Amino acid sequence: MGDHVKASRSSHHDEEPLSPAARLFHAPRFNVYIIVVVGFKTRLNPDVVKAGLEQTLVKHPRFSSKMTKVNLEDHVIVPELDPKIDFPDRFVEDYVSNVTRTPLDLSKPLLELHILNIKTSDAEAVGVFRIHHSMGDGASLISLLLACTRKTSDPEALPSVPVKKRAGSTFNSRDGFWWFFLAIWLFLRLIWNTLVDVLLFVATILFLNDMKTPIKGAPGVELNVKKFVHRTVNLDDIKLVKNAMNTTVNDVVVGIVQAGLSRYLNHRYGEETKDGQVKQSNSNIPKGIHLRTVILVNLRKSAGIQVAAAIIHRALSNITMAFPE
Repeated sequence: MGDHVKASRSSHHDEEPLSPAARLFHAPRFNVYIIVVVGFKTRLNPDVVKAGLEQTLVKHPRFSSKMTKVNLEDHVIVPELDPKIDFPDRFVEDYVSNVTRTPLDLSKPLLELHILNIKTSDAEAVGVFRIHHSMGDGASLISLLLACTRKTSDPEALPSVPVKKRAGSTFNSRDGFWWFFLAIWLFLRLIWNTLVDVLLFVATILFLNDMKTPIKGAPGVELNVKKFVHRTVNLDDIKLVKNAMNTTVNDVVVGIVQAGLSRYLNHRYGEETKDGQVKQSNSNIPKGIHLRTVILVNLRKSAGIQVAAAIIHRALSNITMAFPE
């Protein structure tokens, strides 16, 4: 991928243009990476990891668009760490924060794997992937990562991935009349919501601004060092709430994030009192608070791990296959 960038050291080969999204992620001062932290039950052997990557990830055309020899020593970093380090969880958070400070070298495939052989509260070892966002979105990269793994029970088989079951159709012709009006109502509501969103978007460009809150950063805040603080949540608890409320896992996670954000703002606004005293109140958040965020969403259906595994297999068989932009 690095050979596609105009800053490449080689100018003797024809360059293939980046996709619009990839060009956006390569824009100056727009340094966007995907950070993945993976915990393992056993300590990691760097030689085994490199051998696996040599036969899987680096063979994928997304990471080596031109035939080139990838030196894994430049991409797999194994720092020397004290296995008895104090506060290992905090160390991992600080390490990931420091990793984001330096940009990736655009002259080589834009990925790194940091192997941290220290025991945390959740794992015996930690692997930290850093991949430039121009390589793809989170869903496609997770599919690619899963395609590089195999089952312990069957070393030749891909891991099993849960498939959402489709609800059976119970359409009754007698209800067709009401379904027709329901479809019209949903269509009209879609048009109305789209119109409202367009008007709000135009108003945002012209004059509508968010309220000044403790979480609104000053100009240039995007260049500050970020720290990734994580908490482990039991998926069974999330499923319990999902089933009780007849909703989805995503809805439960969004609710957790919204509740955490509300509690944080309530705490911060409670601090803004006289004499440094914390105001005790159930709700310190101002009424009518206006907050917005921008989320990039890939509307295309994810190809899944079967397609990613097929691409890797064909690359190993010296068959050229284009990866869709």
